[in-house]
Amino acid sequence: MVIKASCHCKATTFEVSQAPQTVTQCTCSFCSKRGSLWAYYTPSQFKLTSPLENVSFYRWGSKTVKHGFCATCGCGTFTETPDWSTGKPDFDNPKISVNSRLFDDFDLDKVEVVVIDGKNLW
Repeated sequence: MVIKASCHCKATTFEVSQAPQTVTQCTCSFCSKRGSLWAYYTPSQFKLTSPLENVSFYRWGSKTVKHGFCATCGCGTFTETPDWSTGKPDFDNPKISVNSRLFDDFDLDKVEVVVIDGKNLW
């Protein structure tokens, strides 16, 4: 089941290969201000369907995570990140986290929200 997503102005679009089982609400300073609910995918499960030049990127702190946002309307779209499941960055196992609030024609209210205490973890 392919799920399509778009920013507010539709200049940045992407799709993922399946619905998320859960989405993550992170409480770190960046995610809290951004208001995203993250769904995690492997790079092969994610496809940017608009030109890459429609996306700008922001890196902060350790500069390890590449946060994408629409260069036109500013909506946070997706991130490119190493796998952090062990507590350390695994660059050999990259992940794409997408802002599931941008999913088109998808009932996000039916997906469990998992809260991560990023405010105190990093």
